Amino acid sequence: MASSSALSFSTCLRLGVRRRLHNPCISLISPAVVQKRLNHSIGFNKEIGNRFNCVIKASTAGMATETSGAVEKVEVFDTEETLAASLANYTAHLSDMFSKQRGAFTVVLSGGSLIKSLRKLVEPPYVDSIDWSKWHVFWVDERVVPKDHEDSNYKLAFDGFLSQVPILPGHVYAINDALSAEGAADDYEICLRHLVKNSVLDLSVSGFPKFDLMLLGMGPDGHVASLFPGHPLVNEKEKWVTSIKDSPKPPPERITFTFPVINSSAYIALVVCGAGKARPVQAALGKSENSNILPVQMVSPEGELTWFLDEGAASKL
Repeated sequence: MASSSALSFSTCLRLGVRRRLHNPCISLISPAVVQKRLNHSIGFNKEIGNRFNCVIKASTAGMATETSGAVEKVEVFDTEETLAASLANYTAHLSDMFSKQRGAFTVVLSGGSLIKSLRKLVEPPYVDSIDWSKWHVFWVDERVVPKDHEDSNYKLAFDGFLSQVPILPGHVYAINDALSAEGAADDYEICLRHLVKNSVLDLSVSGFPKFDLMLLGMGPDGHVASLFPGHPLVNEKEKWVTSIKDSPKPPPERITFTFPVINSSAYIALVVCGAGKARPVQAALGKSENSNILPVQMVSPEGELTWFLDEGAASKL
């Protein structure tokens, strides 16, 4: 089982057509904004619970020297239990695929209710069949508190997930909690750059680290990671990891991945449960009168995005 020590570096459901602006390569490939035309198709899938399955296939236009496709899927489950079962199957499939392809599986966790939704992974058959030695675990954001603090995303993940699976302690990349917020962010970015150099992490075409799977939650205000509505950090384009000292949600000091890093992921799972989060889901996937762009609407990966929603979260679609 995983040790409590971790490595720290200084030692659609919208029917019709959506258009999504996606510009992962602006600094390296083209100054033009890439416009993706998204065509939707819907099917009903009874394999794991009753749910809708929406697959959005994208074709790209307007890119001068690089073309890429993106796939967006929306799955709505009748219960959180069936959602957790499907999420475990999805994660195990990607773990097997990347472990065989790359010899490693890089996974990014978030805090909040996401960890609870991973509970099926610590049960048979997954706990016994997944090659946990290939996993490398990161955090999309972290509160700048000691690792044993109740607000720590590391502690949340350790108690609910990491302590129950045999991931190598040296493959768990927690922040250096002895540093300031700014120092911890810089230190974490140095860690990522070291792992890119050693080929544990790939680089995306846009020059940012490319994680195999990013598991994201979402707040009731539509925030993801520690990127909050109206905060200047949502527009950060250069840094891989940055710090925030005035988080509108306590604790105020945090570090967070930036959107260029989030959107460089090969796969993103956005896991959202509860009717209290239905409005930002509606803003991202359905019709909304709110003209303000929420952070969750800025999740636009180069690879594949899958929404895992329960009926409450999807209730306004």
